[in-house]
Amino acid sequence: MRVSEIRKYFIDYHKANSKRNTLLNCERLLSQFCIDYGDRDIQSITSDEVLHFLTQVTEGTKQSTKRLRFSLLSAFFNFTRDTIDLDLHNPCDTPMLRKIFRAPKPNQWKILDKDVIDEIIFRTIHPRNRILLELMARGGMRVGEVLNLIPSDLDDCKIIIRDPKSGKGVEVVFIP
Repeated sequence: MRVSEIRKYFIDYHKANSKRNTLLNCERLLSQFCIDYGDRDIQSITSDEVLHFLTQVTEGTKQSTKRLRFSLLSAFFNFTRDTIDLDLHNPCDTPMLRKIFRAPKPNQWKILDKDVIDEIIFRTIHPRNRILLELMARGGMRVGEVLNLIPSDLDDCKIIIRDPKSGKGVEVVFIP
C-alpha cells in the first residue's frame, strides 16, 4: 500500500481521537514525508531513508523537537503495522535511530535558599509587589492565581483558589 493512502487513514484516526496540536504536528510531518515518499510502497522504505528524512526535517532544531518528530513517524509506521499490514517492519525501530532521537536530558532547576527568597521579598519597595511575592513564596501559588484573588477568597490563614491550573474546581492554600 502506498504511503499517501496510509497517511489519509492515519490523519482520519487522529482527527477522531487526538487533540488539535497532535493532529497539526502529524499533518505537517506526514505532508513532508509524502512529498518525498508518497508514491512508494510502505514496505520499501528503509531505515536509512527514514534517517535521511528525519535529519533533513529536524536540522537546526532542539533535541526535544527531534524526538517528537521521530515519535510521530514511528507511530505512523506502528499504526500501519497494527491496522493494515501485520508483516510490516517499522524502519524507525533500530537502535541507531532510537539513540540519535532519544529524549533530551531534563534540566535541573536551581532551587533558591529560603534566605535568598526572604531577602528578595524584604527588599521589595512597593507593598503590592511584596504581598504578591509573599503569597507566591509562602503559599506556593502561581502568579496568575495570586492576581485572580478577591477579598472573599481569604478566610484567616486559608485562601480559596477558583479555577486553578490543576483543573480541579477549587483548591485551598494555607499560608502562615
